[in-house]
Amino acid sequence: MKVIAFARKEQGTGASRRLRNAGQTPGIIYGGTEAPVAISLDHNALYHALKKEVFHSSILDLEVDGKVEKVLLRDFQVHAYKQLVLHADFQRVDPNQKIHVKVPLHFVNADVSPAVKLSAAVISHIAVELDVSCLPADLPEFVEVDLSKLEAGQSVHVSQLVLPAGVTAVVHGEDATVAIATVPAGAVSADAEAK
Repeated sequence: MKVIAFARKEQGTGASRRLRNAGQTPGIIYGGTEAPVAISLDHNALYHALKKEVFHSSILDLEVDGKVEKVLLRDFQVHAYKQLVLHADFQRVDPNQKIHVKVPLHFVNADVSPAVKLSAAVISHIAVELDVSCLPADLPEFVEVDLSKLEAGQSVHVSQLVLPAGVTAVVHGEDATVAIATVPAGAVSADAEAK
């Protein structure tokens, strides 16, 4: 995904306010061996890009005054009640160094799982994103969680996820739960009805 930005000379609260009034969003590019670069981005383009999941979890081509750099969106600040992006932080990525990123989880096949079809269970998503470590070229847009074999009362853990080649999950402590199937109180399963 390509993002176009412009180098900015003026910094500080007043300069940032003038930029925002002109429809621009201040930002910064940092990391790597080069010095940090203050930039400005078109507010509307950035605002709409932030609504796309892929913008948050992929390597971006950031063009600053004709020079393209590979970056990751690391942080952004939004106004408390206005639809206004106040600032965006981008980190340079080295193609030979591993990066640590959160990627979204996509849950599939919940409707065909035995937990839902046979036991009328409810599947709860305990996690919606996963910490991963990989080289920038291997960064997945998302990680798929297949729920097709999930039985009532069972759960899916990080160790059971199928990760793309070169991608490892960063787990802190125990094997974290991603999703769980529970039967609501008072629900009657298909087996019990057949008796």
